[in-house]
Amino acid sequence: MTNSVDRRARASQKRQRLMAAAAKVLHEQGVERTTLADIAREADVPVGNVYYYFKTKDELVQAALSEHTAYLDELTGRLDRLPDPRDRLRALVEAWVEQRAVAARYGCPTGTLAAELGKRADGTLDAEAGAVIRRLLDWAARQFREMALSGPDDPDDLALTLVAGYQGMSLMAHALRDPDVMTREGARLLHWLDSLQ
Repeated sequence: MTNSVDRRARASQKRQRLMAAAAKVLHEQGVERTTLADIAREADVPVGNVYYYFKTKDELVQAALSEHTAYLDELTGRLDRLPDPRDRLRALVEAWVEQRAVAARYGCPTGTLAAELGKRADGTLDAEAGAVIRRLLDWAARQFREMALSGPDDPDDLALTLVAGYQGMSLMAHALRDPDVMTREGARLLHWLDSLQ
């Protein structure tokens, strides 16, 4: 009995390592340039094991998107412990800025994946990448609703402005290979959040 429990635990850990490796390697190399061998090497498992858990590269892309969702849920879960919605949004921007070196080198993990997948003809995985971004938009809109701002701006529109600002600063930092873009634009987003009444 214990051997089968141990085997299942090891299998689960190996699958998790492959998912984390897929998220990292696909972010750094892109879908088209990444091979299953690249992911196996990053996860430190034999290539043959990859096929046991994931039959195709698209399944690994889905696994990477699951990792992005899990990271987002963990981050927003931590932020939700802050008592004030404005502080939650500020902390989100600060978390983005903390990742400025990664953004300058590779761009936003989900945004770059969504852009790459959007160029494919099949149109399925790009919708899944969009769902991760939609999850972030929905979370941000909830924060703006809790702020009960006066004025004509809709919470969904404010969330779109915030997330678009992040995607734009990630893209520019990556295109210019300049992490300071994230710092400057992050400060601008924080100022904007503070200005909302």
